[in-house]
Amino acid sequence: MNLAKLREKIAFTILGLSTLFVILPIFAIVFYIVKNAIGVISWDFILDIPRNGMREGGIYPAIVGTIYLVLGTILFSLPLGIMAAIYLVEYANDNFFTKLVKVSIVNLSGIPSIVYGLFGMALFVIFLKFGTSILSGCLTLSIMSLPLIITATKEALDAVPFSFREISLSLGATKWQTIRYCVLPYALPGILTGTVLSLSRSAGETAPILFTVAAFYLPRLPRSIFDQVMALPYHLYVISTQIPNMPLRLSFATAFVLIVLVFLMNLVNVILRIQFRKKKQW
Repeated sequence: MNLAKLREKIAFTILGLSTLFVILPIFAIVFYIVKNAIGVISWDFILDIPRNGMREGGIYPAIVGTIYLVLGTILFSLPLGIMAAIYLVEYANDNFFTKLVKVSIVNLSGIPSIVYGLFGMALFVIFLKFGTSILSGCLTLSIMSLPLIITATKEALDAVPFSFREISLSLGATKWQTIRYCVLPYALPGILTGTVLSLSRSAGETAPILFTVAAFYLPRLPRSIFDQVMALPYHLYVISTQIPNMPLRLSFATAFVLIVLVFLMNLVNVILRIQFRKKKQW
């Protein structure tokens, strides 16, 4: 074995061990949660309302509230994020202001979620007088999701070969027709990945909804976008820390349902991404 192959083998071994060290704790956590939750998970637990101070019953209002928040976040953040990325990549001039905007977007991705929660409370709950409501929560989560969606969309658009644009424009297509038919279809897998990652983060966040939408206990479904809702992340926090003599198995069961919800979102993303990549011709 020559020196180059030895180095390659050592490098692969180190990478494999690093991957193993990352994966094993994740599987251990999931296994521990499933082990403690399996005796509680049932259709009654999923489809029933909480009772007896949330020590009995199910988590149906929290599941529905989480789905409402995710759908509202998609409605507000996805079109705006994609349009902003298209403008930055395809239309904006490469000047100091554009570079400043791009750097700011990257920096916004690292801001703690509780800061977004305080901002959402100040702007939507107090200043715009939306109150503690689904609308306030969705708008806050949308602002938090925008940097990741814009960044992912921008990178996906940049990955499309520039020759696609040149050929389309040379054949007489307009700028928008080029983007619509020759750029966006090939950038969709990357856009979907960034979107789902952002929404998965939103589905599991507690701090932003704590100030803007989450209800401590609300054993009914919301009637309008100005109502409060229960949400799985905040409900998990409440039953784990705020209620005495709460059976621990209920916390694990709630965590398991949240993990499954996020997993299903990512599964849908993987399936759609595979379908779109099959259509690629390059």
